[in-house]
Amino acid sequence: MTFVQLIDCKTSRFDEMNRLLDTWVEQTKGRRTATHSIVAKDRADASHLIEIVEFPSYEEAMRNSKLPETNQIFRDMVALCDETPTFTDLDVVRDEQLNAANVRRLFELAATKGDLPSLNDVFAENYHDHDPANEQDTIGLDAIRRDIRMWREGFDFEFTVEDQVSQGDLVSTRWTWNATHKGEFVGIAPTGRKVSMTGTTVFRFQGDGKIVEGWWNYDRLGLMAQLGALDALEK
Repeated sequence: MTFVQLIDCKTSRFDEMNRLLDTWVEQTKGRRTATHSIVAKDRADASHLIEIVEFPSYEEAMRNSKLPETNQIFRDMVALCDETPTFTDLDVVRDEQLNAANVRRLFELAATKGDLPSLNDVFAENYHDHDPANEQDTIGLDAIRRDIRMWREGFDFEFTVEDQVSQGDLVSTRWTWNATHKGEFVGIAPTGRKVSMTGTTVFRFQGDGKIVEGWWNYDRLGLMAQLGALDALEK
């Protein structure tokens, strides 16, 4: 479940506080689990600040809090505050913009080199995937992980998100996919070719912010042509 933490404090040393937050971002780059952070100033009291920090889940927030840099930043923050800051922990029950951000995060995780993450904070256990390229729908977290691994074994790739539209529990994303064919893919030996596709995916989110259903529409035929799989048919 998506998690938000509110940090409420009062300080007359705003510029120093701002620099401190920049320091935390820099020091925890690549290990920080926060996905979004907003600092807001009270219009009625310039010394009153609220920071809103978003995390994929409570567990990820706790992992972030255990970073040694986070502990040091917290001590430095308390020293800059006029009084002890307060923390409010919130489970997000609905946020259409955050759903769109979670889709972007999924595309980034799918393309990340190395071991595939568990994705259990992205997909629901009973996730239902509709892909016209598959004879049967993919159902379940383990099954969609196998599908993603198949693409990762065949290609080094990345997604570029072109547009997103959110409505209710649905997020539609138009994307471009660029890849290098490095391994066997649906029986096609690796060619080393640079290939690309465009497509659109619609994801449906459940109440805890996880993706529970997805519909894919992409240029699979164009990909096969780029891999040379249609050459024999064209002769």
